[in-house]
Parts: sequence; C-alpha cells; structure tokens
Amino acid sequence: MSTIEKALQKNKQLKAENSEKSTLEAAQEKAQQIAQNAKSEASSENSGLESKTDIDIKNESSAAQQSDTLTQTDERQEPVISDKEPEVLSYETSKEKFIPLTHIQKEGFVSNMGRNTINEEYRAIKRKVLSNAFGPLSKTLTNANIVMVTSPNPNEGKTFTAINLALSIALEQDKTVLLVDADVLRPSVMKTIDQPFESGLMEYLLGEVDDLADVIHHTSLDTLRIIPAGKSHHLSTELLASEKMLESVSEFANRYPDRVVIIDSPPLLGINETAILANLAGQAVVVVQEGKTSLNRLSQAVEHLNPDMAKGFVLNKSKQNNSNGAGYYGYYYGSDEKK
Repeated sequence: MSTIEKALQKNKQLKAENSEKSTLEAAQEKAQQIAQNAKSEASSENSGLESKTDIDIKNESSAAQQSDTLTQTDERQEPVISDKEPEVLSYETSKEKFIPLTHIQKEGFVSNMGRNTINEEYRAIKRKVLSNAFGPLSKTLTNANIVMVTSPNPNEGKTFTAINLALSIALEQDKTVLLVDADVLRPSVMKTIDQPFESGLMEYLLGEVDDLADVIHHTSLDTLRIIPAGKSHHLSTELLASEKMLESVSEFANRYPDRVVIIDSPPLLGINETAILANLAGQAVVVVQEGKTSLNRLSQAVEHLNPDMAKGFVLNKSKQNNSNGAGYYGYYYGSDEKK
C-alpha cells in the first residue's frame, strides 16, 4: 500500500472516530440534559412540597399561637357571675379574720404558759361548765353547751370572766369555743383584748352583713373564735329576740358536737336583753364582785334567769395571795340544782 493510500485510510479512520465521538458526546449531552431536566423537575416538586409544608407548619404555628392567645385571654378574664344559687358553706369557711392573743397572756389572763393561780381557778370553773354541757345533766337542758356569762350590775368582771372561761376551755384537747359578745349596749370583749373590729353580731342581725362568717374572728388559738357585738342599736332587744338570732344560736349549739358557746351578756338588773339571752342559753354563770352586790340584789338578779337553766356563781375580785405573794382574783363556782 502506497503512502497516499495509507494517508487516505487513516483520514477515513479519523473521520469515523470523530463521527462516533460526536455521536457519543451528543448522547452523553442528551443524557445529561435528560438527567438535569429530571433533577430540575424533582427539585421543583420537592421545592413545592417544602413550600407547602412550610405553609402548613406556619398555619399550624399561627393556629397554635392564636389558641395560646385565646387561652391566656380567657385566664385574664373576670369570673363569670352566674345566676345559679351559690353552694351553702359552713359559716366558718368564709373570709378569715385573725386575732393574736399572745399579748393578753401577760396581763393576768388564762394561758398555756404553765401552771399558775388563774389557770387553776378557771380549770375548776370550766369543769362544772363542761360537766353540765356534756355530762348527764345535759340531757335535761336545752342548749346545754351555750353558756351566758352575766352579772347583777355593771363592772363586776363578767367580761373578764367570759374571756378567761373561753380561753380555758379552748385549751382542752377535744373542745372548740365560740365567744360571742352580746352586750350590745356596752361591748367590752374586743376592748378588753385590745383589738379593733369593723362589724359584729348587730350588723349581721340587721342584715348589713350577709354572711355570719364575715363577723367571726379566728384567733391564735385554733380552737377559739370570737364574734364582736358590733354597733349599738335602738332595736337591740328586738334583734336579739328575732328569729334570725334564734337560728344563729341553734347553729352555734348544734353544728359541732364539741362546741361550747360563751356569750358575754349584759347585766341582769335593768336590762331587757339579758332576759332574752337567758331563754337561748342552757347555762348561766353569774359573776358577783365581793362586797359590791347584796344577797337581796343577787336574788333579784337570778329571778331574771330562766328557771330551767343550770346556774353557777363566780365570786370575783376577792383578793388572795399565792405562795409568791402576788395578788390574784379569786373565784368560786357553785351550781344550783335544776328546779
């Protein structure tokens, strides 16, 4: 083969190779284009899906935020006032008013600060009261656990006695005490323990206070509650004789089996309110100042009491000395037989 033929054959061979290369490159480019188009379509679809997902998430997030906003708004809203009648609750579960009593323990009152003369004297008095209230005699008495503390005349120490008797009974392990100041003409309980008050028994009876719990004061003794007398009123006799007062006393007497109610009552002589209270209580403790009230006046005073009551007498302001030489009030309690 000549050199020319060899050159032509080689040239032909080169053309064939170039043709195959062009075909191959075109195929590759086409394949790449197809792959790129497919990838673009897939990317576009994924992008669409991602956009849709983002929108859904955003919508759900927005809905959740709106829900949270509504919840927070609801929590800040004022309670809805319903026309439904409220549930009747115990009068001791409403708004609580607190009276500290630690200061009076240093002023000659009964305390839990060990054994002393006044504690022992009132232990003797309360034993008779509790025996009448919960012992065999209680079955023959109406409201045996309601004890009115009174005196023939003013300033014989009845309020001092009522407070100390309440404190002494409150120290019992199984008794609770409600001290009620019903001396509406000369209220003394809150003044004696040096405590202010806004309203009391009279406001409740007048309807100025709807809930009896609002005039009940808790004290630093868990077993002792106090109801102040409230303001004086020209219809105090009628209010104490009202059906509302009768219902309140019945509530005091019967709601709790361990309850003792001590009522600081007005003096017996010349006061109509005392005779009314005497018909509500099962016991009377009459406080007599030594050397002040004659036996004749005492007899007249006792006639104002309900003859069916259990009666006891406390001899007050009888100066005695203890072993330390300190002066103390002396007390005597003697219960009359029921007639």
